[in-house]
Amino acid sequence: MTPSKPHLSPAPVKHASAAADGLDRGGPGAAGVDAGAVEAFLDDVEAAGLELHSLMLHRHGRVVAEGWRWPYGPARLRVMHSYAKSVTACAIGLAIAEGHFGLSDKVVSFFPDKLPAVVSDNLAAMTVEDLLTMRTGHDGETGGPTWRGIKTSWITEFFKIPVVHQPGTTYVYTSAASYMLGAILAKTTRQTLHEYLKPRLFEPLGFEGETWDIGPDGFNPGGNGLTCRVSDALKVGILHAQNGLWQGRQLIPASWIAQATQTHAGGRYGYHWVTNWGGAYCALGMFVQMVMVFPAQGATLALTGAIDGSQLVMPFLEKHFPRTFHTGPLHNDAADARLQARLATWRDVPALASAAVDTARHSDKPYRVADNPLGVRDLRFDFTADRCVFHLTDSDGTHTVTAGLGAWIEGHTDMPGRDLHHGYHLRGATVVASAVWKDASTLEMTWIFAETAFRDTVLCRFNGSQVTLERRVNVNSAARAHPPLLGTLATA
Repeated sequence: MTPSKPHLSPAPVKHASAAADGLDRGGPGAAGVDAGAVEAFLDDVEAAGLELHSLMLHRHGRVVAEGWRWPYGPARLRVMHSYAKSVTACAIGLAIAEGHFGLSDKVVSFFPDKLPAVVSDNLAAMTVEDLLTMRTGHDGETGGPTWRGIKTSWITEFFKIPVVHQPGTTYVYTSAASYMLGAILAKTTRQTLHEYLKPRLFEPLGFEGETWDIGPDGFNPGGNGLTCRVSDALKVGILHAQNGLWQGRQLIPASWIAQATQTHAGGRYGYHWVTNWGGAYCALGMFVQMVMVFPAQGATLALTGAIDGSQLVMPFLEKHFPRTFHTGPLHNDAADARLQARLATWRDVPALASAAVDTARHSDKPYRVADNPLGVRDLRFDFTADRCVFHLTDSDGTHTVTAGLGAWIEGHTDMPGRDLHHGYHLRGATVVASAVWKDASTLEMTWIFAETAFRDTVLCRFNGSQVTLERRVNVNSAARAHPPLLGTLATA
């Protein structure tokens, strides 16, 4: 994987990227940021084989370092996974300040028509604050992929989960709690999270193009489903570093920020913020979609990636970022330039090498697929001089990906694969795709879903009248490969 040009400048001036996201830019040294320490962090991350897609570091009113791996970039939206939980916490704080409900209100009180026939004492005792601190009394996690597979009311499903512990006593991370916060907000304000936050947070911060999934009950899931630009995700962190103040407006009460970002549960959890890193706290999403706030240093860091877990990158953050920040400006132009050059290499497009193959013998020929658990019926490859259009047919219809032949092509696809993509069916998804012949009988396609962490590799082996297709993904919360598909040329 390779990358998208950073927009660094040695002085605090506005340029193209600043105009696009509304943030000022400046050099790291002028903001007291040790560029060498940032480089050392990148050294450790790369030596560990961890895949970062973007980095934005903000301090003292300016973005002082940023890099974007190709094909990711400043204008791309990004599926932010559980980062959304911390945005939901903002909405809850605002709704409480407006008097819509309180921390001690009982969860069951909002949905009398959704309750089970028997309401246990523990369920009856669960409060809004218990949802915020992930101390619902549940014994295990209900993750986003589980919710996304349920087509009936998620509120009803929530109340079916056994409350085995007394609420408020046992920390168990679960997106089910976040969903109910979104449900309570929707019930009391008659607006979805997105509708409620649009004028209060997203518009003042200058969000552009953000979307938020809708669940079967008709509102946004509070724990995930938010897609936005990385720069906009960063702004929520900057807002917290500034105690809720943005361009002279108090968007979130400072008292709520202080309360939400202190540790309440599990030794490291506040109100939907992950806490307890020497005063730092973060909004943390799956595969390291994260914004980390260093309030004492007036700094905020956004990272996106395709990393198996935050535990892999946190030691490097703890190692380098305490010594990255200094109280006064640093005068090390050479270090600043090295970091800028390092991040600039991230936008290089990966070179592709493809063997010369007569594609006509494989082109526009339907392959009937043997019975398989994916329900795939047919495969077809349409080749031209510069591309391969791949077609897959299942019970939902025919899905296509257009891949550059020895090159990259950006398009959109509804190709199924939710089991490889953390439960998301990426409909109309942006895909940057290539196809290369490894040898005369082996075609390898790469599908980069550029608004997500996911990159699929599809290996097709042609053998006479048959083709075997194997598909795998770079990162996932469950299986990382589909069972192989065997296709046989259809006869007239």
